[in-house]
Amino acid sequence: MKSKATGIQYISNNGGLIDLDIKVQRDAAGKILSGLVLGATLEQNMTCIMIAEPGDFKDNLSLGVGIRSALLDEDLLEYRRKIKEQFPLDGLNVKHLDLYNLSKFSIDAEYES
Repeated sequence: MKSKATGIQYISNNGGLIDLDIKVQRDAAGKILSGLVLGATLEQNMTCIMIAEPGDFKDNLSLGVGIRSALLDEDLLEYRRKIKEQFPLDGLNVKHLDLYNLSKFSIDAEYES
């Protein structure tokens, strides 16, 4: 299985929009040598899974926690369960999950080796 720990980077604009991180590198003749920024993807993949609603990912329609809905909910138990259920679908092992308050929470996860 190909590792998901490294890949194309995203950049967050001030408006909350997420886009590809592109830094164009050209040679002396002006030909584009590279453009997409590659790097560690663990944090951005976890964020995407947290934000996504089921059905957002075309290759895995059941993947997504839908944390935006938690803003209207007082019980975060369902979202802790969803995280522990959804992260392994992308190959992530949840080592620690502290989600009892939306203003301060932490998730420690890593990709399977």
